[in-house]
Amino acid sequence: MDKIELVQFDLDGTLIDSVPQLRLAVNRMLEQQGHGPAEELAVRNWVGNGADMLVRRALIAALGCEPDAAQQQQARMAFDVAYEGVAEHELVFYPGVLDTLKQLHQSGKTLAIVTNKPYRFVPAILAAAGLSDYFSLVLGGDSLAQKKPDPAPLLHVCRELNIEPARSLMIGDSENDVLAAKAAGMAVVGLTYGYNYGRDIAESHPDWVMSDIRGLLDLLLKNEHRKDNHG
Repeated sequence: MDKIELVQFDLDGTLIDSVPQLRLAVNRMLEQQGHGPAEELAVRNWVGNGADMLVRRALIAALGCEPDAAQQQQARMAFDVAYEGVAEHELVFYPGVLDTLKQLHQSGKTLAIVTNKPYRFVPAILAAAGLSDYFSLVLGGDSLAQKKPDPAPLLHVCRELNIEPARSLMIGDSENDVLAAKAAGMAVVGLTYGYNYGRDIAESHPDWVMSDIRGLLDLLLKNEHRKDNHG
């Protein structure tokens, strides 16, 4: 592996457990549409493909069939309003996330966020967490015409920051992250604790599987330090 200069992170299921806020927003939307609430486990399995798909999955579960275009549009607008009110409240970070980001940033690594969450929600979440200054670039699911698993967002970050894909590493919790990274020609770490539709992330064959994000410090800092000392 080339020396990694750029680390690209997914957000939901990788850095933060956003299901509590997403479930609140989904259930407010469902209530407005005249439906009962969804269970947390259901919402956890609906997350990962962006807000449109989250809303669509919630409507399919409530209706028992595909929503029509008007239902989808109305529900998405209601979801956005609801989520904007709760997105950055009581954020839950996975163990080791804050310290790992701090150490990687202090070591001189360039950090970026590539999420399928609509961009409008992301800056407030990062600001509430005190992380805004850590990331050189932030892309949401609607920042480009394509989103993960398309490699375009990851390659866009590389171009904007002038760092080759071979010197970039993607960190995510779902098959979308692994597929996007592989198609972009970059290495990828799959985290076991996020949202992958109930499937083991190892089935997607990332380059490394980690149950703790702090493993990145060994992979990126200690290994490179040993190479620098012996190379």
